[in-house]
Amino acid sequence: MHPLPLLHALLLVTLANGAPVLAKYLLGARWAMPLDGGVLLGDGRPVFGASKTVRGLVAAVVVTALGGALFGPGLLVGGQVAAAAMAGDLLSSFTKRRLGRTPSSRALGIDQVPEALFGLLACAGALRLSAVDVALGVGLFFVGELALSRLLFRVHLRDEPY
Repeated sequence: MHPLPLLHALLLVTLANGAPVLAKYLLGARWAMPLDGGVLLGDGRPVFGASKTVRGLVAAVVVTALGGALFGPGLLVGGQVAAAAMAGDLLSSFTKRRLGRTPSSRALGIDQVPEALFGLLACAGALRLSAVDVALGVGLFFVGELALSRLLFRVHLRDEPY
C-alpha cells in the first residue's frame, strides 16, 4: 500500500464535505435554497431538511473538482468524488429525517460513513485504492471529521461542534 493515493482521496473527500461549510460562512443565507424544495414526505418530515442546499452542493462540486485538478487526480475525478460524497451526505440526512432527527443533529456514524465511503469508492479505480485502503480511509475520515468539526466550531466556521 502506498499512502499518497489514499491521502489524495481523503483530501478530496474532506474538500467535498468542507466546501458547503465554508460557503455558508462566506455567503450567509445567499443561495441557500434547500435541495428538497421544502417538500414534506408522508411522515410529515422533510426529504433532507433546510441545511442541505443548492449552494452547498455547488460549492462541494466546484471546490473538489478544482482540488482534483490541483492535487493530481484530475478535475473529473474531483467532481465525481464530490458528487458521490454529497450523495452519501444526502442519504445520511434522509435517514436522519426518517428517524425523527432534526437537521444538523448529531448521529455518530450516520454522519460520517456514507459520505466518506461513497466518495472514496468514487475515486477508488482512478487512484487504485484497494478495499483495505477504502476501509482505512473511512476510519481515518471518521476520526478526522470528529476532531476537525470541533476545531471549526471553535473558530466559528460551524454552528455545532459535531
